[in-house]
Amino acid sequence: MSSNVETNIRPQPDPELRKIAEYVVGWEITSSEALETAKNCLMDTLGCGFLAQKFPDCAKHLGPLVVGTSVPLGARVPGTQFELDPVKAAWDIGCMIRWLDFNDTWLAAEWGHPSDNLGSILAVADFISRNNVAQGKSPLTMDSVLEAMIKAHEIQGCLALENSFNRVGLDHVLLVRVASTAVVTHLMGGSAEQIIDALSHAWLDGSSLRTYRHAPNAGPRKSWAAGDATSRAVRLAMLVMKGEIGYPSALSAPTWGFYDVAFKGNQFTFQRDYGSYVMENVLFKISFPAEFHAQTAVEAAVRLHEEVCTRLDEIDKIVITTHESAIRIISKTGALNNPADRDHCLQYMIAIGLLKGDLKAEDYEDEVATDVRVDQLRDLMEVHEDERFSKEYHEPDKRSIANAIQIFYTDGTASEKVTVEYPIGHRRRRSEGIPILEQKFKTNLLTRFPRHRSEEIFAMCVDREKLLATPVNEFMDKLVI
Repeated sequence: MSSNVETNIRPQPDPELRKIAEYVVGWEITSSEALETAKNCLMDTLGCGFLAQKFPDCAKHLGPLVVGTSVPLGARVPGTQFELDPVKAAWDIGCMIRWLDFNDTWLAAEWGHPSDNLGSILAVADFISRNNVAQGKSPLTMDSVLEAMIKAHEIQGCLALENSFNRVGLDHVLLVRVASTAVVTHLMGGSAEQIIDALSHAWLDGSSLRTYRHAPNAGPRKSWAAGDATSRAVRLAMLVMKGEIGYPSALSAPTWGFYDVAFKGNQFTFQRDYGSYVMENVLFKISFPAEFHAQTAVEAAVRLHEEVCTRLDEIDKIVITTHESAIRIISKTGALNNPADRDHCLQYMIAIGLLKGDLKAEDYEDEVATDVRVDQLRDLMEVHEDERFSKEYHEPDKRSIANAIQIFYTDGTASEKVTVEYPIGHRRRRSEGIPILEQKFKTNLLTRFPRHRSEEIFAMCVDREKLLATPVNEFMDKLVI
């Protein structure tokens, strides 16, 4: 045969695609801990979205692409009156969830925020339910939503455990698109083969570059990138459900596949099979709307606030001891140009904690950032890596996110070295954290709903058995303002 002719034999699907599809279709959720955590995750994630709607820069993104458009039997956007097609609804929900960097997170070789997937899950589940009811069929119930959340968390999180997309310049919202594509194709009634086809499209799309997360380009795209990813997932799932074919070696095809084009020729490696590990171990941002590598640093800064606030002029240096991932993603000097720049700056967040004894979403705005004391404190900071912190960050039975702060004064004295290894939203501090998570949800509900409605929504969410049995459309109706 001539050497300039390719053999056109269609391959079997990449095993990585098949494993995801078979997991989504065949795995039965039996873990009570996973379901309970998913319930808490639902509350926390929605609450983050409600709080974000207070901010005009977030609110401007919500609603139909063409003003005034309403979609009969469309998906609702919680906290609004919008009824949209599921693609745009997923965009809106994903955007508001992620806007304040206050939803749950997952830290591994690749970090990310698995609850970003709720944008696609809620939009599709609501859309299906409303159309089912209109046709005299039964709606989906919230147990389908929680199951999809657990599986989306697991897909995104297990892919992230040993595969670093950021090291090749790709943004973690790629994993949101992949996980969402898998679970919403299943919600739409897709078979394992259709999920494989849809997943192939998700990988073929490539990914956003991480440019918008890092100095000197950090900006608000990082706050809507997940919404963009969830909407794309819904669109791809809908295309496949209409008969669009897939591309079986989307990952492994020589020259043209994801591995060769975008992953430097490497294949994915896996630490564990898909189950419910990620949801059980997910990290909640309970205390502070801070990039998660800084959660423990802010907690340490807050503990030092009372001592430091009366001695600001006496500080000689501030020594921060942290782990390698924090140094790589959020340690920076120089001018901070916008809220997105500030909430990804370790030094800025610590400065606010020292000055105010707290850190809130409003503290990233210009009105706070112009306080000259913030940059004065930043200029006094030194950042060092503790190799133990870096090692235990990756250990499956620890997964610590450790930071330590010590203040040295001009008179030669020093504060204690305050070390916090596990943030309050960590599995190891779950019992301590859940009451605070519930209070966070109550507070965030009151930013969008009157007290009596807030109490109704909270009661519906906190009772797991009642929640699981609630039709999705009825649940979403409660969230309309």
